[in-house]
Amino acid sequence: MKCRHTVLSTILGLLVGLSWGILSWSAQQSESGTVPVSAVVTVEARHGKDIPVVNREDVRVMEGHNRLKVTDWIPFQGNQSSSELFVLIDDASNTELASQFEDMRRFMNAQPPTTAIAVGYMQNGTVRVVQNFTKEHSEAGKALRFPIGFGALGSSPYLSIIDAIKRWPQSPGRHEILLISTGIDPLQPGIVDSYLDDAISQAQRTGTQVSAIYASASGHFGHSFWRINQGQNNLSRLADQTGGEAYFQGFETPIAFAPFLDQFAERLNHQYILTFLANPDKKPTFRHVRLETEVPNAELVIADKVYVPAAK
Repeated sequence: MKCRHTVLSTILGLLVGLSWGILSWSAQQSESGTVPVSAVVTVEARHGKDIPVVNREDVRVMEGHNRLKVTDWIPFQGNQSSSELFVLIDDASNTELASQFEDMRRFMNAQPPTTAIAVGYMQNGTVRVVQNFTKEHSEAGKALRFPIGFGALGSSPYLSIIDAIKRWPQSPGRHEILLISTGIDPLQPGIVDSYLDDAISQAQRTGTQVSAIYASASGHFGHSFWRINQGQNNLSRLADQTGGEAYFQGFETPIAFAPFLDQFAERLNHQYILTFLANPDKKPTFRHVRLETEVPNAELVIADKVYVPAAK
């Protein structure tokens, strides 16, 4: 009986070992077939202003019911804080926007020395760059000028965003857009806007976050309630789906940009580059992932979809 028991134990041990070997091999095969995906994540406080510290082990990336492996969670601080901020101003904005330029200059000058700032004016579906990316923040502030106003009406601001992203020089740093616009698209003023859809896709593909401050337009568009409402909805969707934030003060250009710029700066100071492993398809895809954490009062904000490259 003892011999028989020993034989059974040996066979059972072999089967268990074989099972663990198969599982281990499967896990290695699964991980070796993945591709790294990176995205910018903002940590916010659910309540109050005290933003919690979130570490790598506190972050869970979920795709459906599947948990994806996190490989990096790096704060944009110190040597890792390199970033590029493109300030895009709608040239169709009311000329009263210029009264906000001192607030914008103070915001620019307060950015870390590792941040390069560019300034461009959106018109005719393109961007007229008045200051290329520079770490001399005062030079970016000097480039601000009065918007043209009514004379620049007639084109989609979302075509200009697409143009800006496509022309953006390749760089490893964080890419952020601060958009100053009414959000109204004269070319597609309805609920469906293919230019807005394309701008969101371009931003998601390149990992570019877009935040926006609403500013009134000149002429009839500047006081048409339903157009204003649609424009603000467009800005909200653009920011939400790219991981940014949209700022409004009623239906007019804010009395002061400073409070919104302070909030935007706070977002930039609490961002991380997240890298995780995803199972690719034969073609590049956009995937919805959700982030979870058990850190009290912490909320992790990411673009609505992330770009997953094709399998190699």
